[in-house]
Amino acid sequence: MSGSRFETLLQQISREAGKGGMDIDVQVYRAAGRDPLWPVLLGSGALSSRLGIFGRDPGRTEAELGEPFIGKGGQLVRTELYRRAGGKGMPSLEQSILAGRSVFWGNTVPFKPVGNKAWSVAVKRRFAPYIAAVLTKCWTGTSLITLGNEAFFWFGLAEPANKPALATFWQRPGRYRESISVTLAGKPITLYPLPHPSPLNATWYSRFPEMLAGRLDELGWQGG
Repeated sequence: MSGSRFETLLQQISREAGKGGMDIDVQVYRAAGRDPLWPVLLGSGALSSRLGIFGRDPGRTEAELGEPFIGKGGQLVRTELYRRAGGKGMPSLEQSILAGRSVFWGNTVPFKPVGNKAWSVAVKRRFAPYIAAVLTKCWTGTSLITLGNEAFFWFGLAEPANKPALATFWQRPGRYRESISVTLAGKPITLYPLPHPSPLNATWYSRFPEMLAGRLDELGWQGG
């Protein structure tokens, strides 16, 4: 049931993008022979996984391959998943994709923006009901690692009642070591925030693998 519902939601998301009013990086998609109106969502991930990874939006590599979290930042996540599944050294692209099959992948808006600029609140709000439906009606897990403040605060945009608690939590010095429970369309989800793993994020990029490993240890995640 969740699989067929997910396919329906993908089609609905595609139709919503087709209404326009957003600056999708059409050139990148078309150069790769991909439909710019088809969402980059889930990819090789699992709707039945107890663990999810939630980010802002796809980048160039994700748009080219139709696979989420496969660029430089995403590879930091996938490399740790690969290691926990018994892999050695740095994974190949194919091994990275395979390692990601055990977790759920999601984004606030599943389309690459021109210039990789964050989508406006208006655009995020347009897609929030669909992404919320994916998280609550299709994905069966409840533990979600959020990457960056855009992904974390999306849960206040999608469910305004969460805003005060999220804002208070974000002020804690230990926000990247602590967790917070929120409700989305009646479903409880626990958020485990981490910084965005972009190479441009000089403050956190080098520390991200260690921080992710700590989160996965906290969740008892050993690769499946």
